[in-house]
Amino acid sequence: MMETPAAASCTHRPLLCLLLLAALCLRPGLGLYTVNAVYGDTIVMPCSQGVPNDLMFGKWKYETANNSPVFIAFRSTTKRQVQYDDVAEYKGRLSLSENYTLSIKNARISDERRFVCMLVTEDNVYEEPTVVKVFKQPSQPEIIHPANFLETEKLKMLGECIARESYPDGNITWYKNGNILQPVEGVVVMTLQKVVDRSSGLFTTTSSLQYMPTKKDANARFACKVTYYGPSGQEEISSEPVVFDVQYPTAKVTIKVLSQRNTIKEGDNITLKCSGNGNPPPQEFLFYIPGEPEGIRSSDTYIMTDVRRNATGEYKCSLIDRSMEDSTTITVHYLDLSLTPSGEVTKQIGEDLPVSCTISSSRNATVFWIKDNTRMQTSPSFSSLQYKDAGNYICETTLQEVEGLKKRKTLTLIVQGKPQIRMTKKTGSNKSKTIICHVEGFPKPAVQWTTTGSGSIINQTEETNYIHGSFSSKIVISPEENVTLTCIAENQLERTVTSMNVSAISIPEYDEPNGYDNSEKVNDQAKLIVGIVVGLLLAALVAGGIYWVYVKKSKPLPRTVSHFLNPPSNSYSPNLCPQSDVNGKSEKAAAQNFQTLVRTPSKHVNKDLGNIEENKKLEENNHKPEA
Repeated sequence: MMETPAAASCTHRPLLCLLLLAALCLRPGLGLYTVNAVYGDTIVMPCSQGVPNDLMFGKWKYETANNSPVFIAFRSTTKRQVQYDDVAEYKGRLSLSENYTLSIKNARISDERRFVCMLVTEDNVYEEPTVVKVFKQPSQPEIIHPANFLETEKLKMLGECIARESYPDGNITWYKNGNILQPVEGVVVMTLQKVVDRSSGLFTTTSSLQYMPTKKDANARFACKVTYYGPSGQEEISSEPVVFDVQYPTAKVTIKVLSQRNTIKEGDNITLKCSGNGNPPPQEFLFYIPGEPEGIRSSDTYIMTDVRRNATGEYKCSLIDRSMEDSTTITVHYLDLSLTPSGEVTKQIGEDLPVSCTISSSRNATVFWIKDNTRMQTSPSFSSLQYKDAGNYICETTLQEVEGLKKRKTLTLIVQGKPQIRMTKKTGSNKSKTIICHVEGFPKPAVQWTTTGSGSIINQTEETNYIHGSFSSKIVISPEENVTLTCIAENQLERTVTSMNVSAISIPEYDEPNGYDNSEKVNDQAKLIVGIVVGLLLAALVAGGIYWVYVKKSKPLPRTVSHFLNPPSNSYSPNLCPQSDVNGKSEKAAAQNFQTLVRTPSKHVNKDLGNIEENKKLEENNHKPEA
């Protein structure tokens, strides 16, 4: 047998041989070349020793735990063939290339060992060891068997964090809200457990956590993280966070009023809500209502509908065991309005009507009056009703601080009156006369005109608007003779008639003073006739005085005239004894003329409504005897 170069070297250099032998006996992973492989992938191991020119063949082997060699692949350079040894665990998984690179498909944990590449020449054997490392990333860790809830002041199993099928084994760390949880005796207790699958060699790591929470842990996010080694170094994977329901007893009770408004008024609904700050919150409470001696057992809400002012007061709620309670005060605002009188009221013109609008409210209220949709500056007061006082009155009041609290009441005042008539007249430039009938009354009187005598009506009757119980009706006429116009006003209360005599003579006339007269008017020339009569009387007295002076100067007055001027106190006789002489006849004629002069005014006064021209002619006739 030919001695190899290595053997010759060992013969001459025993210390070097010992070092080489120690290198060949190194444990896996301490070789000169290491290949990191991922579980399930293909392991590729090049023969790092260069292929010599005189190479005869090459072999791959691996070493068992007791360093026994097991050959798995052979390749000859001369025959150009590859042979694989009958090794069960590598059957169908090996591939040896021309450059003697060995590939192992579907890497397993058992492939993590020391492989040796052997190159044989005619005069030497070269060996190159390769260490294979296999890594398996664990599955994403998850928290299993989580607690349904946690309780304060109690140490309880929160859950288990498990990371499956890893190689090499990993380590598990717990986190709360992103911060590492450190073990604390009696508060945070962790237990780590690792289990290997004998068939696959993969590890399953489990960490259980016992935890005593506080109220601050409500909504806390718990998670776990596994740390492992991979081909590129240390890596880690986190679980999905989990939030646990932390239960704790109620330490405070609160009562609230649920309302859409800040204030409550009569007619509103009140919803009381009682709550406790425990978890889970209390489901039942006792509600204490003003006027109720015992608490009312109910859920966390209590509803009162259509509340009245007597609902104002203090409201309480407590736990069923009455260990704690809370209270609140509710004010039910109200507003009352009383209007006296109200509704529809009918009064007569000139009467008085006391009006009173009083309010009662929970706060200071604002009161104002509206008449016929117009706001009044002052409250109405009626000491002597007029037609203008009629209308719709509204007394309205509001509470500014309470939304929607408003009250109003209405008084419909009707002022009635019998028809009152005042007639006026105006004379136009074309000898026409405008006669106006001013009418007051309610209900609105119907007006009719009648006339006596002849004349033409220039236009039809015109009426003004009916305002505050007053209106007027007018006609325009051009009388050809003296006429009497009658204005008739009639409503449900009475029928009123007023007449006015209108002469045919155009004399400027003016409106009569304001004032209503229900009796028939005198003739429009009555005042003129009275003036004429008075003037005639004065003229007769002056004429008589002149005649008396004249007669007295000529001779003593006859007895007849003296008797006429100074009659006896108990009688007057026009048939005195006449004188037979001329003077006597003159005296008699003078006496008769004087009597005629005195009686003429009386005659014309009694004559019904004579005109001015006739009076003037009478006056001229009366002066003819004097001449």
